[in-house]
Amino acid sequence: MTQSQGADRAGLLLGISAYAMWGVLPLYLHLLQPVPALQVLSHRVLWSLLLLAAIVIALGKAKSIAAAARGRTLLLLLGSAALIGINWLVYIWAVQNAHVLDASLGYFINPLVNVALGMLVLGERLRRWQGVAIGLAALGVLLLTLHGGGALWIPLALALSFGSYGLLRKVAAIDALGGLTVETLLLGPAALAVLLWADHSGTAAFGGSTRMDVLLIAAGAITATPLLLFAAAAKRLPYATMGLLQYIAPTLQFLEAVLLFGEQVLPVHLATFALIWSGCALYAWDSLRAYRAASRI
Repeated sequence: MTQSQGADRAGLLLGISAYAMWGVLPLYLHLLQPVPALQVLSHRVLWSLLLLAAIVIALGKAKSIAAAARGRTLLLLLGSAALIGINWLVYIWAVQNAHVLDASLGYFINPLVNVALGMLVLGERLRRWQGVAIGLAALGVLLLTLHGGGALWIPLALALSFGSYGLLRKVAAIDALGGLTVETLLLGPAALAVLLWADHSGTAAFGGSTRMDVLLIAAGAITATPLLLFAAAAKRLPYATMGLLQYIAPTLQFLEAVLLFGEQVLPVHLATFALIWSGCALYAWDSLRAYRAASRI
């Protein structure tokens, strides 16, 4: 096995692990159902910050991160921190309120939103089949809108917030670990304020039981680990491969919603998902075709 093949195999394992962890995240969040979504988000931010700070100190990257997070980069990270905070909050609320199906729809749409944002904001050229894929997804969203099935705001909020987050992170001149550390640091004061207020008002979930405390503390590792695995995989794998792997997470979420949480699948859901899955399959095929064509050059 060559060094390149070893890197690809390691990257594939890292990528699958990252998306699989995101895919089973609803199972963890379901255990936190008694905890208000805003408190779950706040614990997720603060415990992640502690874990990331330990990693940054251990790797000796504190000075380089501080040097990078200035000026325009810091402004971009302020925006990305707000977007990822919104994304996490909507996702937590969706899982806790039996909308895992709607949440999975958002992450099926997300890759196509990324392509559309790249075209509209970055001036990237849209390949013909990418345009058809986006059109199919848009038709699915339109169908759901006209029918009124599901909570349409959830998939749209998730797809647009995460797509916009990815766009800001793409243009911010900082690496994955540094960016995530700064983002959680920026969200930290608000998260701490939420938990202090909850404690003051007697509604704090933390401290009520050992089991719940352990689950909340675990939020740090559960949040940071897949992000770090993803960053490592992205360095080793072609973009087209990462594009295919990203469907692991929403597929697992969809299966959990139907098989484990008993969420109702309406005919309009099936029609909507059929259109969006077709768009996703077309996008994946086009990405793979473009990668193979570029490899032959």
